[in-house]
Amino acid sequence: MLKLFRRTKKGNYFLRGTIAGKSVYESTGVNGYAAANTIRQRRETELMHRHTAGTGAALTFAEAALTYLSTGGEGRFLANILQHFGVDTLLADIDNAALTRAAARLYPNARPATINRQLITPVSAVVTMAANEGHTQQRKFRRHKDDKPRTRWLSPEEFERLIDNASDHLRPILACLVGGGFRTSEALGIEAQYYHPATGEIWLPDVKNNHPRMIRLPARSIDMMQGAQMPDVGPIFLTPKGKPYRLRKNSGGQISVAFNKARAAANLGEEVTPHTLRHTWATWYYAATRDFGGLLDIGGWQKSDMAQRYRKIAPADLPDRLQAHGWDFTALDRRTGTAPKTATPKLHSVK
Repeated sequence: MLKLFRRTKKGNYFLRGTIAGKSVYESTGVNGYAAANTIRQRRETELMHRHTAGTGAALTFAEAALTYLSTGGEGRFLANILQHFGVDTLLADIDNAALTRAAARLYPNARPATINRQLITPVSAVVTMAANEGHTQQRKFRRHKDDKPRTRWLSPEEFERLIDNASDHLRPILACLVGGGFRTSEALGIEAQYYHPATGEIWLPDVKNNHPRMIRLPARSIDMMQGAQMPDVGPIFLTPKGKPYRLRKNSGGQISVAFNKARAAANLGEEVTPHTLRHTWATWYYAATRDFGGLLDIGGWQKSDMAQRYRKIAPADLPDRLQAHGWDFTALDRRTGTAPKTATPKLHSVK
C-alpha cells in the first residue's frame, strides 16, 4: 500500500510505499488531501495492473513520448499532442480512430499535409520506438491524402516586389532560397567554409534525405548575397542581432516575422511562405532549362513525383521574363553527391 505524507505543513502530498515489489517515493503535485488520495488510488491501480499484465499493457502515451524525447527524438509538435491525450491515455489505445479525433480537435482547419507532419508523423515515431523495445504492438497509421496540392509560386515580378520590400538581413536569404531551391533550414545553416562566392557554389553536407549536394547559384543571387556582410566562419546568414539562426526541421519560422512584413508590403497573400520560394525555384529552373534531371539533382529529390509536385505549369514567356530580371539558370552546372575537391594540375613531360 502507498501512504500519503507531507514534508511541510502546507506543502504537496507525497506517495511512499511498495506495490508488487516496486518501491514508490514521488510527489502527487497537489496539496489537497482529497485530490492526493485520488492520485494515490489511481497510482496503486496502475502499478498493480502493470504487475499482472506487463509493462506494455499499462504504458501510457505520455510515458512512451518521454522516453522518445530523452533519446533525442524530435519534440517540436509533441507538446500539443501530449496536452490532447493527457497523462492517462494508454499507448495501446492510440489507433487511427484516436488520431482522427485528435486531428479534429487540434487541427480542424489544417491541410492534410499539416496533419501528417504535425500529428501522424510524431505519434508514429513514438509508437515505433516503443514497439521496437517490445512495449507495444507495431502499427501503421493512416495518412491523410492531400487532394489540393500547393500550386502557389511567385512570378519574377512578384519576387521583385518581395525583394524590394525585404529588410537588409532578409534580402540575401531570399536571393539564396529562390536561386538555389534550398529548404529554409538548409539555407540558414550554410557554413562559410562551404560557400564559394568566387564561383557561386554552395556545398550542403547535411541535408534532410542524407544526400549531400553542390549547388551553383545564378549570377543574380550571387550579386545580392555579395552585397551583404557575411562572416568568415560559421553560418553565413545571421539574425539582425548578429546571432546564428536556431535551426529547426521543416520550418521557415525563424524568418517569419521579417518575411511576413515584406510579404504584406509587397501585397502578396498569406499563402506565400518562405517554402513557396522552393516551389518558385523549381518552376523557374525547369521553365528556363527543361532539365528534369537537373531539377531532381539540385532540388535533392530522389523521386520524380516529388519534383513534379514542386514544378508548376508556367506560361511560355516565363524564360524571357526571368532573363529580363537577371535570372539566368541556363549556364549552371549541376554537381551533386561529392564534396568539392581541389583540382589537380595536369603534368607535362619536359624534353
